Amino acid sequence: MEQAAERAGVSRATLGKMEAGDSGVAIGSWLKLLYVLGLDSDLLKVAADDDFGRILQDAKLPSRIRASKVTRRPE
Repeated sequence: MEQAAERAGVSRATLGKMEAGDSGVAIGSWLKLLYVLGLDSDLLKVAADDDFGRILQDAKLPSRIRASKVTRRPE
């Protein structure tokens, strides 16, 4: 993996963060690594329309609940 990090232009520490799933790694680093590994065409699959995934996502969305109005007493 050291060679992959070198070819992608990222440090071994960054590659370690990527392997650990650190969300702080820049998207550019991910794209460079995907290119080096020959997986850059798979990125299109991420952006593909997923009807079933949207149904699941919409099912989990909470409905908006409004707070009750608080009436103030005159001072």
